[in-house]
Amino acid sequence: MPPVPSSNLTSQSVTTTSSPTNTYRAALWVVTTLFFMWGFLTCLNDILVPHLKSIFDLNYFQVMLIQFAFFSAYFIFSIPSAKVVDWIGYKKTMVAGLFTMGLGSFLFIPAASVPSYPLFLGALIVLAAGITKSRLIRTSRCLARRRRHRAGSIWRKRSTHWAPPSRRTSADCSF
Repeated sequence: MPPVPSSNLTSQSVTTTSSPTNTYRAALWVVTTLFFMWGFLTCLNDILVPHLKSIFDLNYFQVMLIQFAFFSAYFIFSIPSAKVVDWIGYKKTMVAGLFTMGLGSFLFIPAASVPSYPLFLGALIVLAAGITKSRLIRTSRCLARRRRHRAGSIWRKRSTHWAPPSRRTSADCSF
């Protein structure tokens, strides 16, 4: 007859080590916050136009110059921002873009204390330059991941062996 285990099992402790799960909640939260921030700052022009028009007595050309200055910064600063990405990398350029956006936002303070229309335009251009850096990184990272994913799926379709689709995480388009 086999030996009967003692009933003193409650005094023994069972230790299990669970591997830490890799969650992307923090990265997802940061990227979601950035999307709202970029959208708010882009819509800031529409909010500024009537106020600047009443403060500076602007004509139609000067009012449209606000929108033109902001969105032409995307065109002007996109290639230099791409060179900055090549020079210092994705993450540092994202941080530099966020600091540039902060600098552009803080430039509204002296522009408001000394009511100056050119200072407002300059602050908008600096703000848009920072947004351009950040959006350039987001878009290029997403496109690079999509290209790799598509290339893998084309290979899987042509192969004779079945392969599961690559697992995508919630942070695929994060920095």
